[in-house]
Amino acid sequence: MTYFSSPGAGPGQFVLPSPRQASESFRPLLFDPALPDDAAALAAVRDSTLVKEVHDRIEEQVEELVHCLAPGEYRTAAALAQAVADTTGGRPEAYGTWVWYPWSGRLVHLLPEAAFRLVRSDRNRDKITRAQQQSLRARRIGVVGLSVGSSAALTCAMEGVGGSFRLADFDRLSLSNLNRLRAGVHELGLEKTVLCARRMYELDPYLDIELHRDGLTEDSIADFFAAGRGGLDILIEECDTPWVKVAAREHARRLGVPVLMDTNDRGLLDVERFDTEPGRPLFHGLVGDTTSEELRGLDRAGTIRLLLRMVDEQHLSPAMADALPRIGRTLSSWPQLASGVMLGAALVTDTARRILLGEPVPSGRHYVDLDALVPAQSGSPSVRAAAHAVGARTGAAR
Repeated sequence: MTYFSSPGAGPGQFVLPSPRQASESFRPLLFDPALPDDAAALAAVRDSTLVKEVHDRIEEQVEELVHCLAPGEYRTAAALAQAVADTTGGRPEAYGTWVWYPWSGRLVHLLPEAAFRLVRSDRNRDKITRAQQQSLRARRIGVVGLSVGSSAALTCAMEGVGGSFRLADFDRLSLSNLNRLRAGVHELGLEKTVLCARRMYELDPYLDIELHRDGLTEDSIADFFAAGRGGLDILIEECDTPWVKVAAREHARRLGVPVLMDTNDRGLLDVERFDTEPGRPLFHGLVGDTTSEELRGLDRAGTIRLLLRMVDEQHLSPAMADALPRIGRTLSSWPQLASGVMLGAALVTDTARRILLGEPVPSGRHYVDLDALVPAQSGSPSVRAAAHAVGARTGAAR
């Protein structure tokens, strides 16, 4: 169980959080009603004013559990009811885990961890076998940059790719982020790390999530990789800061951690297998021998130039190539679409799963360009306009 700290509280002693602690929390509290201390703490929570909603559908979950364990066996309502009673010992209220989400005030009754995981991932079978599911749950995933990266982290959690996560970002949710982040207007101003962790814990309260709320800095990056206390199995890098992008890869290469990056343009996915290629150049050699040390204090113009080298400017979409010179003048930032972010999350999750399961996925740069895969008619106005824009840029470049 997770405890809130309080002056004078002894080790393991449960203390109700203050309303402020509850509203700022990101980790749920889990109670096993079969344990006396947990039962007492659960009673204290239920009797408090902090619980806004109690959601108890445990018997329906147990029905799903017995069906997952023995499909087709319980063909009558009586047989199913008996299986449920046998599983819960006739005391469903004392079975499983009660999960309290302090930030929302919801108290939810769920299956115990192993049963919860079995049922929640049952519909993945056998695209992912149960043995593979168990293997994936033992893996630790790092995610840096939680605008695009939050969708990747959520999709990994939803698919059961990884059971432990380290999330890093220094930023807070702003209104313009809502064009691509899964969040509500009531969460504006919330730290992106906290927002992402809450969404993931609401999918699976048994996850292990560690937050790096100041992003990655020279002082914190070693702790983020932390090989001494269980290093990362894979890194998903989705930030915009050149120093972080390069420094993270330097650490990953030294520690043999594979890196994935989606750039949200033309479905571009980067795979860098530093686990199998310890001498591989960063960004497939596109930035030469540039080191993070050389990027300290890089100005805005230098940042844009370096990012263009990282993504290979010649392969940008017409819309992105047209937007780049207007950033800071007629555009406030990089253009990004929710559809591209969701596509990137799918690409990253699928690739991460296959790498973590030992499939021989090679390093490389890949495009899943929906404009090419699902093309418009060649004579349509939008295609003619795009072709004209490309022609104009090509002529200007000459």
